[in-house]
Amino acid sequence: MSDATSAAKPSAKSARNGNGNGKGNGNGLDRRVLVGYSPDDRGDDALALGSLAARTLGAPLVVANVHPPAWPARGPGSVDAEWLAYLREQSAAACAQAAERLAEMKHPKRGVTYKVHAHRGSGRGLVEIAEEVGATLIVIGSGPRGRRDRVAIGSTADQLLHGSPVPVLLAPRGYAEDAPGRFQRLSLAYYRRRDVQATMDLIASFSLELDVPVRLVTLVLRPSGLPARFLGADDVVQRQFDQAEKDLAHARDALAERGVQDVETEAVQGTHVHKALGAVDMLPGELLATMSSREGPLRKVFVGESSGKIVRSSGVPVLVLPRGYAG
Repeated sequence: MSDATSAAKPSAKSARNGNGNGKGNGNGLDRRVLVGYSPDDRGDDALALGSLAARTLGAPLVVANVHPPAWPARGPGSVDAEWLAYLREQSAAACAQAAERLAEMKHPKRGVTYKVHAHRGSGRGLVEIAEEVGATLIVIGSGPRGRRDRVAIGSTADQLLHGSPVPVLLAPRGYAEDAPGRFQRLSLAYYRRRDVQATMDLIASFSLELDVPVRLVTLVLRPSGLPARFLGADDVVQRQFDQAEKDLAHARDALAERGVQDVETEAVQGTHVHKALGAVDMLPGELLATMSSREGPLRKVFVGESSGKIVRSSGVPVLVLPRGYAG
């Protein structure tokens, strides 16, 4: 691995956090944002979101391009050496383009580092870079077939969403074209379960560092088709809705204990995730967080069926939290 551009000193934290050393918001956290960049509109979406996150957190920004490795066996002559040189040249050009885009976004040059890395899997390559530079957040764009204002899970996202050791932030397609000037709220798709305490810790940390209020949202799914006509189906849904509201009140109290006082709660019904989430109002500067599957490994991102549907149905950036990860 090599630097495409020399590293600069981390940017200072905003005055509201009072420490001025680029190391979190006074809670002992040292955020470092890693953006996986490709020289296309999806890369620009990730860069716009990563830039906003880094500037808001007062964190250093690492921009990385992952290219394929050289062939395992040498070919005739110096073909493989020339191929590797070409790949590195393309990655360096991608980093140069990212620098131009950041300049257009008026992102400060100080605190930005560029990385070129070889790996067969771009997502796994980003995990290696995150471990090397100490990144606490990985930001990527949508997959290549994503619809505008939606996130498609491509190969890079799939690798990150099934094994990243740090939170993953995904930008919907077209985000860079109308990126907000600031984050306005952090919404969490909330479901009460035994291992939720680490999630509450992490949401509280992000809320305080981003200086945004929190909204806790539970999606209560109603049966559709024939099951919806079964006797007592409405009563079952109503009991689930009532329990969701109790769980949300409990979670709001848990966040208050962690210093987050501005918390809304909302239980929403729908026949499936896409419809239920579509009924939730989103601000231009909204972030939607979702928990990893309880079936996944501890301290790793692992998107299950429900969280995967939330990622694909969201029209705002989605923050996927590792299970049991406390930041």
